[in-house]
Amino acid sequence: MTTTTRPGRTAPARRPVARTVTVLVPVAVFVAVWWFLTGVLAGDHLILSGFAPQRALPALVEIAVHGTLGQDVAASLWRLLVGMGIAVLVGVPLGLTAGLLPLFEHATRPLFHFLRMISPLSWAPVAVALFGIGHQPVFFLIAIAAVWPITLNTIAGVHAIEPGFLGVARSLGARPAELLTSVVLPAVRTHLLTGVRLALGTAWIVLVPAEMLGVDSGLGYAILNARDRLAFDQLMAVILVIGAIGYLLDALARWSLRGRVAAQATG
Repeated sequence: MTTTTRPGRTAPARRPVARTVTVLVPVAVFVAVWWFLTGVLAGDHLILSGFAPQRALPALVEIAVHGTLGQDVAASLWRLLVGMGIAVLVGVPLGLTAGLLPLFEHATRPLFHFLRMISPLSWAPVAVALFGIGHQPVFFLIAIAAVWPITLNTIAGVHAIEPGFLGVARSLGARPAELLTSVVLPAVRTHLLTGVRLALGTAWIVLVPAEMLGVDSGLGYAILNARDRLAFDQLMAVILVIGAIGYLLDALARWSLRGRVAAQATG
């Protein structure tokens, strides 16, 4: 017995190939445009030719093998983890409190939305004034960037809980702590993961300029160091690393979110 496919549909075995080609074509176009702008039009221009792919890619290998790229990546990821941890520790309790207490939410909603509309980098002078030069201002700026997506998505998760669930749990004698751990937190997990994914992207974007405030390691410091040495090929290489890590972090967050949604659907 032979199998057929419907008109207009590709065979299942060919779908991975088609998807791979679909992804690679835009990448190839991007590299071609990048090469044309920096390698052809730029000519002998010192700065622009330094950004060309035929110089940036070998520079990437050089700083990865013989440079401090690994240390800078580790430093940036460590600062991101600490800042995100602070945001979670602040944002989740705030979101749960606002979601469970309507009066508190009504009172704080304007303030929350006012603060989230302020660019996190606008707080840079405040961060330096409060904490001086070092890791602390970076932690502060990352936390400021990440806290609002986490808080607001946690509030949305609490609002999405069926009111009957809370009523049944209370009627069965559940204490507030049990209600929180057994009903509320499991119910808001998907919304919380969505908030963490959004916060992660914003925090990663803020991290690099935040590391230009005076720290002596990290990807932001690496960009400044390459600029000061007029090593534009290494500068472009670091930019590529920033984009690649950001993409991988978002892919990991999407994978976790899809796993949670699938678990809810099957459970």
